[in-house]
Parts: sequence; structure tokens; C-alpha cells
Amino acid sequence: MSNLQQQRSAVTHIDGNLHQNADARIGIVVARFNGFVVESLVDGAIDALLRHGVLGSNITVIRVPGAFELPLVAQRAAESDRFDAIVALGAIIRGSTPHFDFVASESAKGLSNVATDYNIPVANGVLTTDSIEQAIERAGTKAGNKGSEAAMVVLEMIAVLSQLDIDDSSDIV
Repeated sequence: MSNLQQQRSAVTHIDGNLHQNADARIGIVVARFNGFVVESLVDGAIDALLRHGVLGSNITVIRVPGAFELPLVAQRAAESDRFDAIVALGAIIRGSTPHFDFVASESAKGLSNVATDYNIPVANGVLTTDSIEQAIERAGTKAGNKGSEAAMVVLEMIAVLSQLDIDDSSDIV
């Protein structure tokens, strides 16, 4: 075995898995605006969590008026220490004014800040589309269900972070 192969085999890999999730406590923060699309995202997220072993009693759905309100409620949920991860779901569909850009940008930035400020996985499952047709496609038809995908993201992130939290100070110099 060459030195390069030896060095390659010594590399540590940390990967998330989707097993052992019964104890995961998941908050799903949902924007009611564009509910005809968003409810499919909620169904997809809940289905994915249950299929991967999360107990129904460990899933809490919190509804807010729209995508702009998601970060504040996600922050409050993170502060509560009731959840191991948060899934944010909503749909922002472009209109004829710049309102779309402001809401999409602030919602995404706010959700990202919650994750880093509170050290908790936050999946941004907020659709940002140019048309109703695109939103419908991403909520369970041609493009899959982005709510389901967001739920899978938080499960994987819980697993990754739990591996990083293992205290093995004997290796630290």
C-alpha cells in the first residue's frame, strides 16, 4: 500500500444517517399563505418523518400567516429547547411586484440565522417559484415533494451534529 493510499484510508468521514430517530423532536413551522400548495409540503414532511421512525408525538406543527413570519417563530421554537430540529415550510410565488424578492430574501436569511444563532438544524423548505405551476410541481408532483426533502435534511443533520458532539478529548493536543 502506497503512502497516499495509507493516508487516504486514515481520513475520518462523518456522514448522517436516517436511522435511530424515534427520540428526535421536530418542529414544523408552516406558512398558511398559499396553503393550497403548502399543505402538500406539510403532508410530505410528516410522512417522511414518520417513515424514518420519528414518533408522531414528537412532531409539532406550528402555523404562521406567511413566509416572512417563519424566522421569528423558528427562533422562538429554537429558544424553547423543545426541538432537536426545525423544518420551515411555505410557498412564495412571484407576482408582478418586487414583494417576492423581499419576502424570499428575508425569510431565507432569517431561517439561516436561527440555525447558526441557536445551533439547531433548520431546513428551509420554503418554495420560491415563478409560477403556481412550478410550486405545484415541487409540492408533490413532477419535482418530488420539497417538504419531504426538508424533513430528511433535518434528520441527517441531527445525525451529523450528534457525531460531532461526541467528546473524545483524548485525541486533542
